[in-house]
Amino acid sequence: MAKINPYVAIPPIIFLGLAGLFYFGLTRPDSSFLPSMMIGRDAPALIKVEQLREDPAPTDADLRVDGVKLVNFWASWCAPCRAEHPILMGMAEDGVNIIGLNYKDQKDNALAFLEELDDPFRKIGTDAAGRTGLEWGVYGIPETFVIDGNGKVLYRHPGPLTQRVLEEQIYPAMAAALETAPASE
Repeated sequence: MAKINPYVAIPPIIFLGLAGLFYFGLTRPDSSFLPSMMIGRDAPALIKVEQLREDPAPTDADLRVDGVKLVNFWASWCAPCRAEHPILMGMAEDGVNIIGLNYKDQKDNALAFLEELDDPFRKIGTDAAGRTGLEWGVYGIPETFVIDGNGKVLYRHPGPLTQRVLEEQIYPAMAAALETAPASE
């Protein structure tokens, strides 16, 4: 009887180990496990944001008024941004104040994206060089931040928004901000 070489078992063991790691990575419940230094701090100023539409670009003052809002970094070349767009449209239809920051994109491409899919943003600007994203700690897009009426970052979600993320993370963060907001908001 022929002996089986013990080294033959190594490739299947490596494959099973990698498959387990990939499975764990794909099924983890919360993709926001990477910490953000911005949580609990004042949102960085929007001084390097340029105009995208005909209306003025968002300003620092827009972050510090009008109650709770979202700041969403997106781009036309970003497939997950396209996937999350219906969620943003639904939120806008429900009256959520969403500030859009088009990230490292061509103006014509960004406008065509909004023409095709519609525009959920109450205010919008472009961060063509990526400097604003760098100041916010954005490491990939889409990324969405919940900002209170005082301009403080309450929550950050990396990756596309889903209904589950809205229900379990975004809406609770927004509700908490409304509960602690002064009566004038």
